[in-house]
Amino acid sequence: MGIEPGERGVGLSGGALPDGGAPGSSQAAGSCGATSDPTPSSWLANPRSTREVLDAFGLFAKHRLGQNFLVSDGVVAKILRLAELGPDDVVFEVGPGIGTLTVALLRQAGAVVSVEADRALEPVLAQTCERDSERFSLVMGDALRVDAEGLSSVVAALGLAGIDPEPRLLVSNLPYQVAATVILRTLEHMPRVRREVVMVQAEVADRIAATPGGRDYGAYTAKLGLYAQVTGRFEVGPGNFMPPPHVQSAVVRIDRRPCLGPDGTPLSSEHVAACAAVIDAAFTQRRKTIRNSMGASGFDRERLDAAFSATGIAPTTRAERLATADFVRLAEALGW
Repeated sequence: MGIEPGERGVGLSGGALPDGGAPGSSQAAGSCGATSDPTPSSWLANPRSTREVLDAFGLFAKHRLGQNFLVSDGVVAKILRLAELGPDDVVFEVGPGIGTLTVALLRQAGAVVSVEADRALEPVLAQTCERDSERFSLVMGDALRVDAEGLSSVVAALGLAGIDPEPRLLVSNLPYQVAATVILRTLEHMPRVRREVVMVQAEVADRIAATPGGRDYGAYTAKLGLYAQVTGRFEVGPGNFMPPPHVQSAVVRIDRRPCLGPDGTPLSSEHVAACAAVIDAAFTQRRKTIRNSMGASGFDRERLDAAFSATGIAPTTRAERLATADFVRLAEALGW
């Protein structure tokens, strides 16, 4: 998809931040974001600064876009520790909001490219991220339509010496209604993204980290295992947001790892796609046996029986009992 960067470092038409609320300010008030640290991770990560920015632009949280603004600098700091950013890293962010996490990412990363659906936030981000505007690109649009090539071209336009413009990390307080899709899609279509550190609804975090046989384990978890593994998690309560959501949240760290075949060699993208198709078919009718579910999805039953025999997987097994590696073996036995 062709994408265009939002304007960066431009004058504001919708409002101006109050004195003392600009980048570099030591202001960090509010019960959720209060800190004795004179240099917080994000000067926006507290209720007072967030409210002042929203008021200055006449804005409010939009429920239809899943907007709940993070107001805890402690949570921001923990996200940064999990992300382990380097000075040459390009970070992909989805749903920057008013820039609460963005300004903290810009302090540690080489560049940040953010995708935001709410056009009312474009002038806000132009001002809150103004101090580091030479390393910040804003793309206005749908995060489910961007790709690595488009994001790279936007970052390349910044002209940063010594920085490879292709994103290496996804770090975001994700809009909850698209969070699961963004996480898996990024791993599928942005192969150079090595790590994701994302805020999601706790139920989604449970699905991401689920193990075979568990209540939350399903096709999504098994497909995620083709690309990556969960390496960290912490819980985040509703009081860390403004307005507080009606759900519990969690931050998860997901690190990419190669998907290996039964012989231990990395799989091609075509073979990974074949494994994903097997997983989808196996879970199509979750309460049925894997043989019946895959047969109903169009797989030849004689070939299935031969593959089950070759892999030692019982045809009466239900899909939720199988690990990702089992689906890889099955896909190979089916001839990819």
